[in-house]
Amino acid sequence: MIRRQRLAVGVCALLAALTAGLTFPTAAAADETEQAAPKVELVLDVSGSMRTRDIDGGTRMAAAKQAFDDVLDATPQDVELGIRTLGANYPGNDRKEGCKDTAQLYPVGPLDRTDAKTAVATLQPTGWTPIGPALLKAAGDLDGGSGTRRIVLISDGEDTCQPLDPCEVAREIAAKGIGLTIDTLGLVPDSKTRDQLSCIADATGGTYTSVQHKEELTDRVGQLVHRAADPVVTPVATSGAGQCTSAPTLKSGLYTDRAAFGQQRWYKVDVKPGQELRASVSVADDRAVNPSYGVLLRAVTAKGREIVRGEAAGTGRTDMISTGLRYPKPSSDDDNAPAETVCLEVAHSFSAPASVKSTPGLPLELTVDVVSGPDQAHDVASFGLGRGWWLLGTLVLVGFLAGVLWGWLSRWRVAIWRTN
Repeated sequence: MIRRQRLAVGVCALLAALTAGLTFPTAAAADETEQAAPKVELVLDVSGSMRTRDIDGGTRMAAAKQAFDDVLDATPQDVELGIRTLGANYPGNDRKEGCKDTAQLYPVGPLDRTDAKTAVATLQPTGWTPIGPALLKAAGDLDGGSGTRRIVLISDGEDTCQPLDPCEVAREIAAKGIGLTIDTLGLVPDSKTRDQLSCIADATGGTYTSVQHKEELTDRVGQLVHRAADPVVTPVATSGAGQCTSAPTLKSGLYTDRAAFGQQRWYKVDVKPGQELRASVSVADDRAVNPSYGVLLRAVTAKGREIVRGEAAGTGRTDMISTGLRYPKPSSDDDNAPAETVCLEVAHSFSAPASVKSTPGLPLELTVDVVSGPDQAHDVASFGLGRGWWLLGTLVLVGFLAGVLWGWLSRWRVAIWRTN
């Protein structure tokens, strides 16, 4: 019945789409042109330390220029790309002036490869390392539109413009919910640089890469620019409740939320007979946390009975921790049987040192998928191992019989030994 209903709905939707396409061709074309192009801004550290010669016998600046030339040649046509520098213009010792030294070298937009390469060729390692101010400006450069937006930060040192902490800047950008990702690359990084760049990337769901060679830098920057052109599912911001009764009802999709330390977040999903609920959650540690932590995802009935749960634990700093669950609801002979409201609880046991801010909460990403269930669904609350119970029972029986046989053989051998 469910499949017949889906087929009928699909046929109706197809006929409606064809009718709309024949009747309003200009409107369809307008919708296509309104899709925002993916945007990427490369943010390059041009501070004095970029003169260091430790990348394949050349300077870090030379490696960055070569990588930019190769990446600009290979940038997809539909990607709007810009370049911003930090530490490129002020050579003095005035910290206040040095921390203002960030400029847009090439504006975000359709790429003119010749102009962009010429601009990069003029760069010379100069001044300070104002990463925080550069990230704020870069976020403004990419502001507006609904397409993919990505910042690729390349630096060989940590920020020299504290107390504007670049990790806090990245968290503020993430908290705005504008879907901007920051990826970071560290050129021959020390431990402090690695920690800071990792923290920046973690805050926005980006990646951190340590680079030691020219080819690594070129390949990684190229991958990140091309990734912006890939079709992506944009997460929907939602706000879980403190209890199931007031929780939002979610359809199949990808959702984002934030969960404070020690806080539970509740969501509801309707599951019809013959369907299977598949859910997963990832919680990112976007700031310094204590080394022992875990995440819990529970499915319970509206009356509070636990159906199934997923758990994961960690003992060291990782980008994120994830877990998931599946709940197949048995089919019903009644075609009009109502859907069951399943409550999903998300909780984590992250804790932070007293010196670390507890707000906003840690970012979480929740995936919900309701699909056609297996032909023979089981109540996983009662049969958590599914068919694994049969295997477990068989192993127990075989173990018991083997034990009895071994005991009998041992007694028989002892008896013969005594007789002899």
